[in-house]
Amino acid sequence: MAAQMAVNSGASLWGPLKELWETVEGAVWRRQPDSVHLLDLQLKKHKPHFLSLYRNPPKSAEQREKVRKASTEGIAIQGQQGSRLLPEQLLSEAFILSDLFDIGEVAALELLLAGEHQQPYFTGLTRGLVAVLLYWDGKLCVANSLRSLIQSRHGKTFTLELSGELVALATRFTDELMSQGLTQRILTLVEEIQVTREFERLQKERGLGNEKHRKEVSDLIKECRQALADCLFSWTCQSSLTQDDTMALIGHLETVTAEADGSLDSVNMALVMALLYCLDVSFLEQGTEDREDLLQALPLLTERQYVSAVHSRLMDGQPWKLPGLQAVCRLAWALALRALSQLPQGSALVEFTEADEALAELALQGDVFLFLKEGMLGCEGFAQEEFYIRRFHSLITDFLALMPMKVKQLRNRADEDARLVHMSLQMGSEPPSSLKRDLDHLMTLIGEFYSKDPFNMELALEFWCPTESLQHTSLQGSYLGMALQRPPHKQVVLSKFVRQMGDLLPSTLCMAYLRMLKGLANGPQCAHYCFSLLKTNGAPHGIGEGVAGNPLSWEHFFHSLMLYHENLRRDAPNTDASQYRHPPLRGITQRELDGLTSFLNLLTTIITWSENARLALCEHPQWTPVVVMLGLLQCSVPPVLKAELLHCLSAFGKSPEIAASLWQSLEYTQILQTVRVPGQRQGAGIEVELNEIESSCEEYPLTRSFCQLISTLVESSLPANLGAGLRVPGFEPYLAFLRDSVFLPFPTRAYRRPAEKWEVADAVLEVFHKLLRDYEPQPSDFVQDVVELQGEQLAAHKPPGHGLMFHLLNDSPTLALVLSLLEEGVRQLDSYAPFPGKKQLESAVLHCLCLLDLALQKEVVFMDLLRESQASLLVSPLEQLLQGVSPQSRRADHIVNIARYMCHSSSNPEAAFQSAKILRRVARYPNIQMRLVGDFTHSAAVSDKLMAGFVECLENEEAEEGIEKGDDSDPQKKMAKIRHETQIHILNLLITSLELKAPNLSLYLLGYEVKKPVSSTNLQDPGVLGCPRSCLHAILSLLQRGSDKRSGPVITGQAPHLAELCYQVIYQLCAYSDTSGPTMRYLRTSQDFLFSHLKHLPFVLPRDEIAALSQMSWLMKTAAIELRVTSLNRQRSHTQRLVSLLLDDQPHTQHAADGESGMEEDTRSVSGFLHFDTVSKVRRKLLSVLDAINFCQDVPELLQLEFFERTQIEQVISNCEHVNEQGHTVCNVKLLHRVLVAEVNALQGLAAIGQRPLLMEEVNSILQQVVERNRVRRSLSAKRHALQSWRSLVETLLTACPIDLIPADDRQLIIRDLLLDLHDKVLSEDAAGELMPIVAGAVFTLTAQLSQSVLSEHQQGVGLDGGASSGFASIANSALHLILRKLLDFILCTGGGFQRLRAHLYGSLLYYLQIAQKPEEPDTLQSAGKSMWERLTAPEDGFSKLQRENLAIIESYGTALMEVVCRDACDGHEIGRMLALAVLDRILSIDRQSQWLVYVCNSGYLRVLVESLKQDDVALQSLLTPQPPLLKPLYIYESKMALLTRVAKTCQGAVELLRCGLVSQLIECQVFDMVPDSDPHRMMRDPSGFIPSPLDRYRQILLPTLTLFQVILTSTTTHHQQGAAQVLQWLVVHADTIQSLLRCQDLSMGTLQELSLLTGIISKTALPGVLDMGGDNINSAALLEVKSHIIRFQRLCLSLLGRLAGSERERLLKQAEVVSAPGDPAERRQAMEVAMQQVCANIMEYCHTLLLQSSPQAQFSICLFGTSGSEPGGRDGRTDLSSTMLSSASSRDPGLGLVLYLLKNSAADFFRFQQSHRQSLGKLESLDQLPPEELKELCQGLVSGPGGVEKISSVQRSLLAKRRLVQLINNRAKLLALCSYVIETCLFVLWRHLEYYLLYCTPTDPKDSLLPGVGGFRSRLGDDSFGGLRGTGGRLLGQSRVSQQDIEQLQSDMAAGFNEPLQRKLLEVEGLYSQVRSRYTFIQALVRRIRGLLRQPKS
Repeated sequence: MAAQMAVNSGASLWGPLKELWETVEGAVWRRQPDSVHLLDLQLKKHKPHFLSLYRNPPKSAEQREKVRKASTEGIAIQGQQGSRLLPEQLLSEAFILSDLFDIGEVAALELLLAGEHQQPYFTGLTRGLVAVLLYWDGKLCVANSLRSLIQSRHGKTFTLELSGELVALATRFTDELMSQGLTQRILTLVEEIQVTREFERLQKERGLGNEKHRKEVSDLIKECRQALADCLFSWTCQSSLTQDDTMALIGHLETVTAEADGSLDSVNMALVMALLYCLDVSFLEQGTEDREDLLQALPLLTERQYVSAVHSRLMDGQPWKLPGLQAVCRLAWALALRALSQLPQGSALVEFTEADEALAELALQGDVFLFLKEGMLGCEGFAQEEFYIRRFHSLITDFLALMPMKVKQLRNRADEDARLVHMSLQMGSEPPSSLKRDLDHLMTLIGEFYSKDPFNMELALEFWCPTESLQHTSLQGSYLGMALQRPPHKQVVLSKFVRQMGDLLPSTLCMAYLRMLKGLANGPQCAHYCFSLLKTNGAPHGIGEGVAGNPLSWEHFFHSLMLYHENLRRDAPNTDASQYRHPPLRGITQRELDGLTSFLNLLTTIITWSENARLALCEHPQWTPVVVMLGLLQCSVPPVLKAELLHCLSAFGKSPEIAASLWQSLEYTQILQTVRVPGQRQGAGIEVELNEIESSCEEYPLTRSFCQLISTLVESSLPANLGAGLRVPGFEPYLAFLRDSVFLPFPTRAYRRPAEKWEVADAVLEVFHKLLRDYEPQPSDFVQDVVELQGEQLAAHKPPGHGLMFHLLNDSPTLALVLSLLEEGVRQLDSYAPFPGKKQLESAVLHCLCLLDLALQKEVVFMDLLRESQASLLVSPLEQLLQGVSPQSRRADHIVNIARYMCHSSSNPEAAFQSAKILRRVARYPNIQMRLVGDFTHSAAVSDKLMAGFVECLENEEAEEGIEKGDDSDPQKKMAKIRHETQIHILNLLITSLELKAPNLSLYLLGYEVKKPVSSTNLQDPGVLGCPRSCLHAILSLLQRGSDKRSGPVITGQAPHLAELCYQVIYQLCAYSDTSGPTMRYLRTSQDFLFSHLKHLPFVLPRDEIAALSQMSWLMKTAAIELRVTSLNRQRSHTQRLVSLLLDDQPHTQHAADGESGMEEDTRSVSGFLHFDTVSKVRRKLLSVLDAINFCQDVPELLQLEFFERTQIEQVISNCEHVNEQGHTVCNVKLLHRVLVAEVNALQGLAAIGQRPLLMEEVNSILQQVVERNRVRRSLSAKRHALQSWRSLVETLLTACPIDLIPADDRQLIIRDLLLDLHDKVLSEDAAGELMPIVAGAVFTLTAQLSQSVLSEHQQGVGLDGGASSGFASIANSALHLILRKLLDFILCTGGGFQRLRAHLYGSLLYYLQIAQKPEEPDTLQSAGKSMWERLTAPEDGFSKLQRENLAIIESYGTALMEVVCRDACDGHEIGRMLALAVLDRILSIDRQSQWLVYVCNSGYLRVLVESLKQDDVALQSLLTPQPPLLKPLYIYESKMALLTRVAKTCQGAVELLRCGLVSQLIECQVFDMVPDSDPHRMMRDPSGFIPSPLDRYRQILLPTLTLFQVILTSTTTHHQQGAAQVLQWLVVHADTIQSLLRCQDLSMGTLQELSLLTGIISKTALPGVLDMGGDNINSAALLEVKSHIIRFQRLCLSLLGRLAGSERERLLKQAEVVSAPGDPAERRQAMEVAMQQVCANIMEYCHTLLLQSSPQAQFSICLFGTSGSEPGGRDGRTDLSSTMLSSASSRDPGLGLVLYLLKNSAADFFRFQQSHRQSLGKLESLDQLPPEELKELCQGLVSGPGGVEKISSVQRSLLAKRRLVQLINNRAKLLALCSYVIETCLFVLWRHLEYYLLYCTPTDPKDSLLPGVGGFRSRLGDDSFGGLRGTGGRLLGQSRVSQQDIEQLQSDMAAGFNEPLQRKLLEVEGLYSQVRSRYTFIQALVRRIRGLLRQPKS
């Protein structure tokens, strides 16, 4: 079987055990849900490990063989396929490990493999060393699990309040283990496992690494032993041991030895305590409800055998190795027996209980109290365990309460001994040596024990029995809750003990009693009782000299102090310091000194705890303790006593009231000499003591106490005018002394006790820290003030903080020492060895770090103020000084030293925290970052170490978030909070550094390349390819914890703020271009990060909504980037997976076994099979994220103020606002508090003082309000951020991901859901307005996508089933209507403001309305064949139906909506106006009932729009300068004109526009006359091509106007003449411009567009008939002018026709193809063709109209064309073409040949176009069969960019081809219509002219007068109908004489030109086209007539 066994790469001796411990911890300590079941499984699995505790798997030859062959044959590894070959080196290490720990070879191999896997977590260790750690860690996990299980049992001492199920499980399991001999096994193991022994073995096999490794191994071994011992201790706390187990435990304790200092080690301490709890019956006193059960379970009562065995064993005279320990056990047993004897059940045990006295006596002989103090209290682990302390307390109090006779006996003995001592002193002999000092030891023990109270239990209260009713209810102790009920018996006995011991106390016991009182006074209530005791002890006043009173009273004590002071003061006659060198004659004896010290200690304790006592003593008129103490300090007493006096003074100084006077007293007594008297030889005071006495003694108690006193006083109050009158006031002399005499020389002084060096440093640095902490730089600090002192002008002192700042911002000795201290500190810590004063050194280092941090924090303000004050101080920024070279290492490594504290975060979390803060402050500067990266990576060892330090801080398991600031009572919680803050600082450091240019600290810490380009980084899992474990791995492991479980990532709930920053770092790495590639690759491949986190969205944290939103924001932003990147890289499967996760509404099969897509497919089908209700929908992930963003925001109410003025307070609040790190504007609450309190303090007068509490209350309410406001701002900001991220994710999903990933129907439903949900949230009544803009932006994108999706679905021909019932597309009509309603509600709910926001909504509305817009359909030229009836009765198609319904909804909103849209169209932000105009335009276009039009006209908005055109004129003129300002006016103008054009399309609208004076407004616009120069060389072209050239801009202004005129002229049929007359006026006013345009030589595309519109207008307005409309009010001169203009227009039009129809036609078309303009040349050619045909058609229409207007009959008609019948050159007769044209243009009108030529060309074009139209139609019908090349060619014009066609999908390609074909077909259809119109008008004009020339014209002879023709014309133009043109008509039209020859020539030319083929063609045109489109047989009739005219015999 073993041969088959596979190796577990997780190491069976470590991995599974670690898992076991995590399960136990999760169940017992973290109380995780459903953990009991998991625990049950784990316990069943690991039962053997517990039963055979710490027994290793045995070695075997078979295993050895198998491992040996692993290098040749390979070995199977669990979870991996096949076998793996292992290197020889690994195998030999495995054999060494196997021998070292005596474990099986396979287990050893597993440990090594696990070690190799875990190596990245342990920098600098080999796999073997890591394996050693794992081996012991596995052992520790078992022991810890066992301990936790035993602690979770139900029992007599404590409860963890766990679920009954869990307790039952633990109890059952541990009972079974116990019955199998667990106690015996634990005792054996404690015996066997010894650190030294294990270390020797490891040392021999080189199993120990560096100092850190040694410490970790020794810690693990110690913890294992401790945990095992704790198992027994915890068991006995809760349950009893069996007889055998108890005997075994006693047997073990018999052999125990003590440490070097006489105390027990913590393991043996636990075992002793276990035995003491075995022998404990005190718990029965507490009358708990399960007392009876506990009595039944107590073997002391139920098993006589047990009692007998224990009794005989303890009574046994055999001495133990530690007699003191034996005595303790005997005492405990004696007390147990005494307690049992008092129980009713104890009567059966009389034979044993009677021996209690004897046992107690034995215990006392064994010096039990001495051992309790030295052996047990001295143990370092004692104070850390609450239940040790409680048991110890019960031991002492039981002895005093249960054995009062013994106590009395002790007192009697002590009195006897005191007499003996007294006698021997009097005799002058030595006191006897055999004296027993039991009572002394007992008192000292009580004093020692109660003076430490780490858990604030105040157990000593049991010794105080309140004699009088207390006035202070706050002082009622735990037993005093009731109104003075009788205290318990025990308490009475104990308090009696305290009082009686003090009565007539022998002097030998005085010290011990004082020490006991000091212990019993430890605590606020105890101190009060003790104070009262000493007060009542004092004799009543009036008894002389206080001698008769009790010596243990305040009276006696202070009286003695005064006497000492008086006597000693007499001994100091001179101020010379000789007294310090010779001990005084009448000094204080050593015993007196001890007594004074003890009493001072007691006093210090009492006043430290009780403020009442402090004030009462200080204000006592007779005692005046402060004065007396200060007086004693000036006398010649030993430094130790002075130190105690100073300690006592610093306790007094805790009250600010006392502190202020204490400062003055200090200054007055000159303890530190601050005033130098001239002529005095030698200084006096503490400075001399330090330099002369303490330095020579090498002990410094006085200096330390002085520092402590100053520290306390500085904290309480620091008077600015200290020492005024005698010297320059201020703190400066004290600071100078502390700095120059204490701090700077401290490293060079000698110390008898090495620890004292660091104590001095710590004490003085604490003062510096407080001074700098409370210093705020003020402008006044930088002005040199002057003080007048005794007639001299002296410079005033600055605040102490200023001096410290100055020293820290210069290369001063202070800074140098601080930095060298930091270096020394980190060097000592790196040794990982204990040394004296370690704690103080750590504290001093912490103060140094705080000083640097504070200096960095305040330096910016400090230096700004310094610069502004222009003082002559020189300072350097601290971050630059930190770059300096260290004198010790000769390298610039100060910052590296600071960073190295991060490596000690486990032992020194506060130092790591400060270090992180400093680094974060220094890292703000980009220039320093570069150097830091160099320093950090200078050597590989340092680099790895630092990286490991940062990672360790980040991954710390003990960090906890969310602990309230005030809760510092629990040191563990405080540390957890500090560790958490450290993590926050590190993450913020990473975030700020990432924003700076590479290389920066973040890149180094996150594991990117800093020496090569960042983008070349290849991120790996730690350990792969030598990749170290970086902060990125740490962040990911923090985030990944729990992400595979259903509850989601643990960190999001446990440490929300930390999680938020982690997600932000990940986002920044993905967003920053250099790191994006490597990061996203790594997250995608190694971690599957995004998918595993997104599936847990939304994160809901009821307690911290803000953090949850921020976490989601960063995660969504990262997801958006991922979607974009995977889409671009065509990683379809990745994109698809994320898209379906976010958008699916089918239930996902949660947690497929692994993330492989194959697995998913399978599970999907399975789930489909299992869920019978497969249609059950779930909420889409994106929507549930939206649900998590609460749009409501509770806003704090307005302040209700009585004293302050609200407006002023608001002003103050806004002055205190600043932008914090997250970019939120918040109010600085601390600053505001300072300002308000200063304001309150400034108030004068009695009234103000009386109202102070009320004022402070109001200040408090203001501050609370501001805190709430800050929270609201942060909350809104977080919501905005989350919504913004959600929007970008949605937009990326819909726009950047491949379209085919989401099927069109799903896509529309998704958009529908998103839109409806968004609207529902934003339209709720209390939605916050701040979120609306983002929602509007999202709505815009979504509507655009919806519109696009529906349209593309139509293009692909899916939903074109007419008005099908299901709806318009995949999305039902009802849904579309709902969306429209919500959109309109949204527009209306924005009210008057929010115009920019509405711009988005108008955009959305436009997109929405676009859905119902019919797409362009091909004009097949057939549809006209349908009869009108057919067209009317055709079913309504989907588009019209939707449009009709849309309109109904819009109209249901009535005028409210109209008002909003119209108002926005007329005024406000430019983009908003343009979009509002567009919306109006769109609605007017579908509004068949013209309701909107009527509203716009009636409400005056139309007039406003029309009148605003005049105002636009100036802005438009400025646009025509070569370098225009903004183009906004142009866009708005275009939008307006588009709307006006839309209005003009209905007759009603056009009339209204004319009535509003539209044309007159446009007549006044001068912009039309400002035609820019079209010289291409002089134009400033915009290189981007975005800004059009001036000429193009001019066209953009002109063309809309021309279009508008044309539409007006077309619409106003009935009022046509009125409109025409106005437009003609416009033409006349701008005639010069118009004529220059008509004359334009360079006919480009733009010019042709202008001309096509212009000729269209002229053809309708420049007519004689229009003039008649002008009425009679036009005077004749004006009329003549207009007429002349009209004739000029006519001539220019005709000459233009000559150019377009003849001379320049071919050239223009060629030019169109050649011009390299953007777009497709073919398209350009088509546009040119249309424009040219349009111009020709317009001019021919003009001629046609002129002919008809002149006269209905040919004989009276005017002639527009001359008789020249020759065509203007052949098709390629280009040479003579221009010459003919020019001559004809100048000399006479164009001839009829031109018309004929145009006719021929048009006929030819017609057939060309018709063929092209047919071909395109054919292609469109067989689009699927077209070859790919042709498809590509069709798409070419519609896709920009090279290779654009290649990139698009085939579906897209065919859609584009279809669109292109429709364009082509429609273009050809238009051309065909124009050609046929031109043909018809040409024929008509030709016929009229030929009829006139051939029938009516009388030829003139050349011999006649010069203008004979005129007369002839006159006779023929007799009719008045042609108005003003009559008289000069012929001449005006340039008509020259017509001779007979001309007419004949004309007839023959025409006959030749108008030949058979042409006639056939024309008839064919009619047959092909005019049949359905035009007047049928018109061409036929005209051809027939012309043919008749031409065949006429020549007259």
